[in-house]
Amino acid sequence: MDDEQPVAIPIEDTLDLHPFKPGEIRDVALEYLLEARRHGFLQVRLIHGRGAGVQRDNIRRLLGSLAWVEAFNDADHSGGGWGSTVVLLAPN
Repeated sequence: MDDEQPVAIPIEDTLDLHPFKPGEIRDVALEYLLEARRHGFLQVRLIHGRGAGVQRDNIRRLLGSLAWVEAFNDADHSGGGWGSTVVLLAPN
């Protein structure tokens, strides 16, 4: 299998970032958020894991830089707590 082939990600209300390499996380998350917004989602959840918080910080820096992200916070306990970030997107 060629590692350079694009991966199709279903656009749903949740994206689990665990399958991706650390260096891919920001780009994958950005592309997902753009498509989720294009599909009309106003709220999505990014699962980045708990760990040391490196990916959580990376994701939150990305979210803070996007003008069309209205808010973001930790998911509730049933949604992964601080291992997931819930993102509120501005309408298209």
